[in-house]
Amino acid sequence: MITSYFPKCVAVFALSVLSVGALDTFIAAVYEHAVILPNGTQTPVPKEEALLLMNKNIDVLEKAVKLAARQGAHIIVTPEDGIYGWVFTRETIYPYLEDIPHPEVNWIPCRDPQRFGHTPVQERLSCLAKDNSIYVVANIGDKKPCNASDPECPPDGRYQYNTDVVFDSEGRLVARYHKYNLFAPEVQFDFPKDSEFVTFDTPFGKFGIFTCFDIFSHDPAVVVVNEFQVDSVLYPTAWYNTLPLLSAVPFHSAWARAMRVNLLAANTHNTSMHMTGSGIYAPEAVKVYYYDMETESGQLMLSELKSRPRRETTYPAAVDWSAYARGIKPFPSEQPDFPGMIYFDEFTFTELQKNTGNYTVCQKDLCCHLTYQMSEKRTDEMYALAAFDGLHTVEGQYYLQICTLLKCQTTELRTCGEPAGSAFTRFEEFSLSGTFGTSYVFPQLILSGSQLAPERHYEVGGFQDVKFPRTEGVDCIMEIFEPMR
Repeated sequence: MITSYFPKCVAVFALSVLSVGALDTFIAAVYEHAVILPNGTQTPVPKEEALLLMNKNIDVLEKAVKLAARQGAHIIVTPEDGIYGWVFTRETIYPYLEDIPHPEVNWIPCRDPQRFGHTPVQERLSCLAKDNSIYVVANIGDKKPCNASDPECPPDGRYQYNTDVVFDSEGRLVARYHKYNLFAPEVQFDFPKDSEFVTFDTPFGKFGIFTCFDIFSHDPAVVVVNEFQVDSVLYPTAWYNTLPLLSAVPFHSAWARAMRVNLLAANTHNTSMHMTGSGIYAPEAVKVYYYDMETESGQLMLSELKSRPRRETTYPAAVDWSAYARGIKPFPSEQPDFPGMIYFDEFTFTELQKNTGNYTVCQKDLCCHLTYQMSEKRTDEMYALAAFDGLHTVEGQYYLQICTLLKCQTTELRTCGEPAGSAFTRFEEFSLSGTFGTSYVFPQLILSGSQLAPERHYEVGGFQDVKFPRTEGVDCIMEIFEPMR
């Protein structure tokens, strides 16, 4: 069971704008960017060389911004690490950093570029927003000096933060967010002392912002949505897909549905690192997404969204995720369960041995119930039901409860949980439910090739009755997460 709480010290930034002409809908854009990466080096490059690389990436982003603006977009989101790449040390990232002020200073870098020192990247981003009359969201690095009076000051006398910035359509800096939940390899950055809950108002709704790994945590992701009541979340990310459970598009679309908020997710594009998967997601539907492991080019996506979905009559109701599962008695089974690993976590599995059946698998306090019917039981494919209830500790630490119906990589039990890229089994229907101990549950439905199942083919709710048409290629069928602090 989750115990949600607020930390004793939090940083809250909210910018309110009185809107004369409020819009009922807006055009959102996200750009998946194939980042131009720096050459590997163990020593810092000159600032001029760092700026040269960043301008090469901004040149690409500029084309996307201009194209989005010409197509009527009001806001565009670009990826985490999209301006300078990744794999830095604390020392080698330094030439790429700028001092980013708090938005309360009311600053338009395009008009006053020297006000806060040498800030060519912020100047250029500000001018992109101003010259194209569009909100621009980007991810850059912030540096803040400190000294011995601060007991937590790093030995080099500065804090370095993974930072999102937002410039409005006049080029004004309206939001600055320091990533709170750093991914384990991000040794170049410091953790902020306190969680920041950053929101700002626009003529087309209230926005919140956070970055990549933050989505797994209560602070700031859940707080920004539930406590600050934002309409839309801006989400720069550098997400590498880890099948079968942690692929960008399925998880992000599930998060938007479960949290009942618009999500604008922009990923980097690097197929060698399995980085792809961006999209625009509404509470009731996936608007547009992009997943491409075949090419090395970026992609611009646009879609119209409701500015204030909470006010709409079609706004989905909150779901009691355990309502159905609590009323089910565990299905009896004579076959033994077996252990298997998925992304370093030991799951409890049971094999689907027939073309139709009812199964229950439990681990600790979580029981997962499945009723299903296949068109036929293929001899060359194996499916399994699995449960996990525990603390994930690799590349981050968070508590999970997961029910998953998935295809094993081969017909060997030991391969259940390994990535499986394609599948040909036809499911007529199935129902999957779990006795989750939280309201933060994120259901995913994935087809062969990591493609999303169209919403018209299934229903998700407290009574999780998921029905499929007679379609080939059903892969990792449904995954339900419980992220905990």
